[in-house]
Amino acid sequence: MVPARLTVEYSLTTVDITPATRTETDSLGSLEIPADAYWGIHTARALENFPISKRPISVYKDLVVALAMVKQASARANREIGVLDPEKADLIDRAAQLIIDGEYHDQFVVGVIQGGAGTSTNMNANEVITNVALELAGREKGDYGFLSPIDHTNRSQSTNDVYPTAIKVGLGLDLRSLLEELDLLRRSFLAKAVEFHDILKVGRTQLQDAVPMTLGQEFHGFATTLGEDHSRLKENAYLLCEINMGATAIGTGITTHAEYGRRVLHHLREISGLDLDTATDLVESTSDTGAFMSFSSTLKRNAIKMSKICNDLRLLSSGPQAGFGEINLPARQAGSSIMPGKVNPVIPEVVNQVAFAVVGADMTVTMAVEAGQLQLNAFEPVIAHSIFQSITWMRRAMWTLRVNCVDGITANTERLGAMVGASVGVITALTPFIGYAAAAALAKTALLTGRNVADLVVEAGLMSEEEVAKQLSPARLSGLEAVTASIPVVA
Repeated sequence: MVPARLTVEYSLTTVDITPATRTETDSLGSLEIPADAYWGIHTARALENFPISKRPISVYKDLVVALAMVKQASARANREIGVLDPEKADLIDRAAQLIIDGEYHDQFVVGVIQGGAGTSTNMNANEVITNVALELAGREKGDYGFLSPIDHTNRSQSTNDVYPTAIKVGLGLDLRSLLEELDLLRRSFLAKAVEFHDILKVGRTQLQDAVPMTLGQEFHGFATTLGEDHSRLKENAYLLCEINMGATAIGTGITTHAEYGRRVLHHLREISGLDLDTATDLVESTSDTGAFMSFSSTLKRNAIKMSKICNDLRLLSSGPQAGFGEINLPARQAGSSIMPGKVNPVIPEVVNQVAFAVVGADMTVTMAVEAGQLQLNAFEPVIAHSIFQSITWMRRAMWTLRVNCVDGITANTERLGAMVGASVGVITALTPFIGYAAAAALAKTALLTGRNVADLVVEAGLMSEEEVAKQLSPARLSGLEAVTASIPVVA
């Protein structure tokens, strides 16, 4: 992992630029580790073995924070039950807090995709926290005789309870910010619903003209569906609250004190602020990753519904001359290298693509959950990466959709009014008064002649001009003012 000896020649002088290193040893042998690195030999081997994603786990900030929280909670529990020296426990505690506060995240360097069921991630966390703690104690990095990544920082733990617990805690933390952004997006659509509350438009079913509605009602529907997703995501957050700390290797709790599980749960709840609970069956909990599949499915639901909204925004703004042209999206950038003046709906388009990626990630999670065998699922790294990526991309997509698109949408009121005036769909509002057969005949005449439906109804003597105007008012057409009295149908 350390660059070979480098030399630079300046005329007759050769300068030696060999990087400073320290030697670390594991059961496989020894390696030279960069002297300034807080990670150690186990992380170094993972860097050699998994050059796959070229994305370190530090890209998911809340996963790193969650790992530090788990280590901090364990140090406190181990100190209380007397299996870890108070001085060493305090050093681990303080080092973990620095990482929770956002320091040393660049030292979490192992790739998000890795073999070993997350062991490399756990080792990376053990080594970084240990070496930070050693510096706090005034000692050199790598002085594992004083404080060991395995014997002390990882005391009473296994990757098989640390890693899934950290994933759940990290996702719980990440979900908070996702929910905040989702609610802001919902409010943005709601504000547009208020702004457009009295603007009539033609509704559409199967892309064909239907009955009138208001543009405000359409945007209110967008806000409502996002609100439903907010509720579903909050409800499914409980799936992330069942942890298996104390299970160690396969759920039997080997190497742990009888009190450890209860104590570590208490501290992790306090540190994270999450309503965590220990699984009743640690063997089952250690091998089962179904909670991740269910949670991923809820994310997919939200992504798909958001994508559908973006499809509608693209249709409603299509044109501006030869399309629907009912609303105007903010112009964000030039849309063509060849067609001057063309502007594309780039913000809804990018949200669509995020939704496609979330669907693919959900399928990855599903297959990884199915592939688990016996007492452990070895594929939790790709599960974690898939869900964290989905949350991260969705949160950013929500932000750009709100700030760069929805907040700046305007209504093309003249075009909307003209389309409602020319629409034969408005005759549906008159069918209770003139009957379906008469309405259908007049609608056909209006389509063939291009004449206004209301004028045809009055000319046919079926309703007075005042009655037609009342029934075709914006309030009646949009259903905001219901007709509650009995309605006589003209014979």
